[in-house]
Amino acid sequence: MTDANAVLLLDRPAPQVARLTLNRPDVTNALSLELQAALSARFSELAADPQTRCIILTGGDRVFAAGGDISSMAGVGPIDILQRHTERVWAPIQQCPKPVIAAVCGYAYGGGCELAMHADIIIAGRGARFSQPEIRIGIMPGIGGTQRLVRAVGKAKAMQMALTGRPISAEEACIAGLVSEVVDDELVADTAVQQASLIAAMSPLAAEQIKEVILAGMDASLEAALAMERKANALLFAAEDQKEGMQAFLEKRRPVFVGR
Repeated sequence: MTDANAVLLLDRPAPQVARLTLNRPDVTNALSLELQAALSARFSELAADPQTRCIILTGGDRVFAAGGDISSMAGVGPIDILQRHTERVWAPIQQCPKPVIAAVCGYAYGGGCELAMHADIIIAGRGARFSQPEIRIGIMPGIGGTQRLVRAVGKAKAMQMALTGRPISAEEACIAGLVSEVVDDELVADTAVQQASLIAAMSPLAAEQIKEVILAGMDASLEAALAMERKANALLFAAEDQKEGMQAFLEKRRPVFVGR
């Protein structure tokens, strides 16, 4: 694990699985500029690391992230905010080709909710809460909280969350489509590792193509998305992993995928 005093910790809880833990517990993991930069750098590294097939993102067993760092925003002007170019900082998270699992306990508010929505799978504890409360301090979500939210839960629920700032429970978030699975709080970490390990044992080439096609297809017409799917599926038939996977199935054994 990286330096325990760092704002972001990295450890390897299972083979080919990397876990990033937000580490600002004294301020409920508020997303400071330093923490955002650390996330950006780590995701860039892990995206290029052939020994990493799945990434877990967590804030620990008490809080995920209770929003942006208000102290770094109060008193600054629009040009200051614009020149921070958060879209560039968050790009390595958004564009990460590898599956990302968010393991959420406690609050995922504001920027914390937006960060969780960058994940492909969200495992939430029963005590987790999600909200976009920016309107309560006179601003609005600025790191995808309106656009990703409406794509996840639909217009009606997104409008309600963004306009009222009201938190929703993990169960409500799961019903709405924001959360993939709800488990007891004490099982969140283990469940995330189990699912990450399952994904890491699959073909990384197939996982990357599945993620890319699902995300790209969401904003395309059905016909265009189906065409992307067909071509991606055909491409995988050139891989050693496809040969290994099908041969292992015929031989009734576990496949060993090498990512080629």
